[in-house]
This record gives sequence, structure tokens and C-alpha cells, in this order.
Amino acid sequence: MTMTTLRLAVLDQSVSVSGSSEDAAIRDTLELAQHCEHLGYERFWVSEHHGLPTIIGSAPEILMAAIAARTTRIRIGSAGVMLPHYSALKVAEQFRVLEALAPGRIDLGVGRAPGSDQRTARALNPNAHAAADDFPEQVRDLQAWTSLPSYRGISAHPLGAHAPEVWILGSSNYGAQLAAHFGLPYAYAHFFVDGQGADEALSLYRRLYKPSERHPKPQPTVCVWALAADTHEQATHHALGRERWRVDRARGVLGPLQSSDVIAARGFTADEWPAVEAMRSKAFVGTGGQVAAQLRALANELQLDEIVINTWAHEPAVRRHSYALLAGEFGLAANGVLT
Repeated sequence: MTMTTLRLAVLDQSVSVSGSSEDAAIRDTLELAQHCEHLGYERFWVSEHHGLPTIIGSAPEILMAAIAARTTRIRIGSAGVMLPHYSALKVAEQFRVLEALAPGRIDLGVGRAPGSDQRTARALNPNAHAAADDFPEQVRDLQAWTSLPSYRGISAHPLGAHAPEVWILGSSNYGAQLAAHFGLPYAYAHFFVDGQGADEALSLYRRLYKPSERHPKPQPTVCVWALAADTHEQATHHALGRERWRVDRARGVLGPLQSSDVIAARGFTADEWPAVEAMRSKAFVGTGGQVAAQLRALANELQLDEIVINTWAHEPAVRRHSYALLAGEFGLAANGVLT
């Protein structure tokens, strides 16, 4: 994998940070999208979560519309819409509207998980558990309503020259097999599980892939968590917030992302250190050159030509600088990505 062949994309989760408000996190996502388009990133995806005090992006389709109004080139996507909460037809209509706003730039990533606790999932859809069992049928219907003028005697409007590109998202073999069956692109949530199972899922996806008209060949990617800074020490310091969050989450404690300075002053307990060290052993954290080398190695290992990067940091400027460093390492703008 050479510098010029690996494309980079972004997943942003609108993370709430201590000392700021949740609504500010949404506005920061908009600014980051414009920044990443300027840097030459391929895609900018936003996530869907409900009832969480940290990851507060709850309506990706609305956020995508705002991003579409502020950008001109970068592809915009959901990573993803948690389909069992909704009607496939309604989701198709929403994303056809988005496609009308940003022709040829819309990715419709869908997932089966609730993106919430079970009580919140039931509030979103009282039949959420049963709906999850119908996920393959929902994907079939969604694929049809986003690509055909009419399906089952119903049209999803507005029709146009372009159609949203449907992606399957997952962190298990289930999603890989489903994407292969429908001939759809597949994104593996590497950052959910620190990469465990990625090779098996992607191998299964490629082996079982059934070509579709729009996607005659498999189109896999993975989403990794990564953070780059000017020095390795700075990067390690800025990563403390996510480390603290993951340690706390394992104990059932959730809240806004905390300041790295505060965490550094307090430190981790002896009982917490094994989990922190395990995270650091698999982390994509360091200078731009160090993280870029890790990403190239991963792309070679998994035979990928695109990787999606998710970055958390308490200060927005730290995230923007991280994405800028990696864009420079891969020569995104220099490779003619910008127009």
C-alpha cells in the first residue's frame, strides 16, 4: 500500500466534552466536516446514538443535511442509521432528499444494533427486538427503494439522477455475510473491538460476495480510532480522555469526555492500569508519521484501499490538528483530491 493509493475518511460521533454543552458538540461536527473537506478526506460520516451523555449525535440525517449545505465535494454519510428503529421506506425518503441536496455525495450506512440501552430502544420503537430480527428484509427493501423508481408499487421520492450508496456496518460476521449477500459495501467497526475479528469478517465478506449492478466487486473498509500529534508524548497525553472514558464505561459510568490535563493530574489506579496498558498496546496513537505507518500496515494486512478514522479529544483544535497531520502524511490534497 503506497501513500497515494490509501484513501482516508472520517467518522465523527459529536462527542460531548466537560466544560462545554452538548449542543456545542453538534456545531463542532459541522466545523470539522468543513475542515476535513478542505484537507482532502474522501468521506465524512456521522453516527446515531440515543440516551448517551457522551456520544450525542442522535439524528444523523439532520446533521448530514447541515453538512451538505456547508460542503461541496466530500461524501457525507451515516455510520449509521440504526434501521430496526425505523421504517425502511421513511429512511429511503430521507436519504433521497439528502441526495437531492448533495447529488452523488450521500452514503447510507445502516446497522442492526440499537445504539442505546434497551429501555431507550423500546421508546424509539416498542417492537425494536422483533424489528432487529427483520433486519435482512429491511435492508432488502431499503436497497430497492433507494435504487429503483418503484418497488412493491411504491416510490420513494424525490427521484433523481443519483441514488444514495447503501453500506452495511458491523462488528461481527453477521454484518459481513449480509453485505456479501446483497452485494453492498461493508464497513467493519474496528474501533469497537480493537480490531478483534476484523480479518475473519472481511475474509468472509470477500469469499461470499455476490456482485450487484452498482457494486460488481467487494468494497470493504474498517473504522479505526486514531490520534496524531506533533510528538508521541503529546498524542499519548491527548488520548487520556478516551482511555478514561473506556475504563469508566466498563464500570457502567458514563459522562462527557474529560480533560486530559485533569486525568493526568489524577492518574489511574493500580486496578485500572492493566486495561489502560491493553488499550495502549493496540492504539493508533503517536506522531503523524507513526500513525500513518500503522494505518498503512493495517491496510496491507486487510487488503484495503480506504480506512475511516475516528478521533476523540477534549479540545476541538487537537482533533483538527490530528486529521491535518494524517492528511499531510498521505498527501490527500497533493494527490488531487481537492478541486
